[in-house]
Amino acid sequence: MKKGLIITIAIVVALGLWGITGFNSLVSMEENVENQWAQVETQYQRRADLIPNLVNTVKGYASHEKETLTGVIEARSKATQMTVNAKDLTPEKLAEFQAAQGQLGAALGRLMALSESYPDLKANEQFMGLQAQLEGTENRIAVARKNFNDSAKAYNVKIRKFPKNILAGMFGFDKRPYFEADAGSEKAPQVEF
Repeated sequence: MKKGLIITIAIVVALGLWGITGFNSLVSMEENVENQWAQVETQYQRRADLIPNLVNTVKGYASHEKETLTGVIEARSKATQMTVNAKDLTPEKLAEFQAAQGQLGAALGRLMALSESYPDLKANEQFMGLQAQLEGTENRIAVARKNFNDSAKAYNVKIRKFPKNILAGMFGFDKRPYFEADAGSEKAPQVEF
């Protein structure tokens, strides 16, 4: 009787320890995913903060290019209004966020193409500096998105593998979506001179 009770207690203690350490590791991984999401948002915000300076610089040189400038401003407004909470990150919300950011990227591309029409703008030191900052920001965004996807993958693998999937199911740890390539990105852009 005593031996059976000791074995039962040992099993309960072992399961309890496993449950506690497993839960804590899932919480740590979930927090890492949320931290990586915050880094993505930070880089997109950095880009949004640079845009008014870039638009004002271009305005001085290309005042009649209102359509392009208005498009950038409107896309920035849409992109900055779109917020997604890391705890409520669904594939649909991520796709919507990514679409808004993609529209902003396309508008910025059109704005940067204007520099070809305005040689003075292309040589302007302020424009060059802002362009370099935007290029750096785009690279930071790519790195932040990759890091987010890596942490989401590690988390998703952990919550799907046995026996952690039992804990994940019991405590509501849900799968996180990934950033995916924008539609049409499989085609290389054409450069014409």
